[in-house]
Amino acid sequence: MMVRFRTDAPTIHRTLKLPKPSLAISHMSITEPILVFVAMFAAAGQGGISAFHLDATSGRLTAVGDMVSQPHAFFLAVAPDGRTLYANRADAFGAPAEEEVVAWRIVNREGRLEKINHQSARGSASCFLDVEPQGRCLLVANYTSGSVAALPIRPDGSLGPAASVITHAGAGTLPDRQAAPHAHALLATTVGDDGTIAYAADLGLDRVIAYQLDPATATLVPAEGLGGRTPPGSGPRHLALHPNGHRLYCINELSNTVTVFDRKIATGALVPGPTVSTLPDGHTGVSHCADVTITPDGRFLYGTNRGHDSIAVFRIGDMGRLGRVAIVDSRGRGPQNLAITPNGRLLLCANMAGNSLAVFTIDASSGMLEPAGDPLELRSPACIRLITPATVAQP
Repeated sequence: MMVRFRTDAPTIHRTLKLPKPSLAISHMSITEPILVFVAMFAAAGQGGISAFHLDATSGRLTAVGDMVSQPHAFFLAVAPDGRTLYANRADAFGAPAEEEVVAWRIVNREGRLEKINHQSARGSASCFLDVEPQGRCLLVANYTSGSVAALPIRPDGSLGPAASVITHAGAGTLPDRQAAPHAHALLATTVGDDGTIAYAADLGLDRVIAYQLDPATATLVPAEGLGGRTPPGSGPRHLALHPNGHRLYCINELSNTVTVFDRKIATGALVPGPTVSTLPDGHTGVSHCADVTITPDGRFLYGTNRGHDSIAVFRIGDMGRLGRVAIVDSRGRGPQNLAITPNGRLLLCANMAGNSLAVFTIDASSGMLEPAGDPLELRSPACIRLITPATVAQP
């Protein structure tokens, strides 16, 4: 079945992956620009990956280099050392044929990319990528096929064939969107003293499924009893882990809500908590959530509304509970993906349906967003990844 993307269609972000902060982040110079990669979700000749420099103080974006052509580049992931970029590729997104994941070497600070290799994503409508914290395997979520996969990452950044492929089973309560599984995100983090766990958000099942992950072998094993459920018909889409590891936040595409999960550090087990709305009280129009992310200090959470075309701002309070601060205009149609700079000062928003990339300043005390200049015109931006200068290889 072919999947077409509209402002109300399933799409992907990320979510926040939380390895320990690197020295490059904690001691970065704000005088050096941040390297920004943006995936553009369009057909051959128009879709691809573009690079920009971002002034971490003013929010000004400057294009660098030429776009790397890649059809239907929808999601991106970066290796922990900042030297390899991974992107999914599809000639016909969501078609029955398996799609691909491409490994790109980041050659220099101008964002020049050299292709290393590619492998099958082992599914269709591949919509999410994540590199586990040790940088030894890449995780993939495939929407239409309802499957997740783990691919080994070799020392040179290249990808090996998938070592694990698991297809979810079951259905949800809404027959038009939940007649089958739809894996929409797969997020890895550490658990216990030396373990790794991966959480898969499945829109079709109203579940966050937990997997034990062996990074050395790229092996996924279901972790029974450690996952959690979202309310019926909510449609979990993306995940964000709080920096302290005690909370996992799931943004729900179909119900326009965020569910808070309490998380056991030792085992990774999830316990469902409150679910809160991302839309104004009394809103009756059609809208569907997309992405969720958290500031590096763990004080504020942001979620996108496609249709209402806004960003919901929440303060993270006691016990990780969410208090809505405001809902602000996303400055474009279909806010698809968010990224926050390591210094916590700027938030970037990819308005895929509106063909624009907007930058906001973040108020450190309230979390409120204010526009930082005019949005940048860009064809179908779908995913944003930021790399600090110290982590990028010299020319």
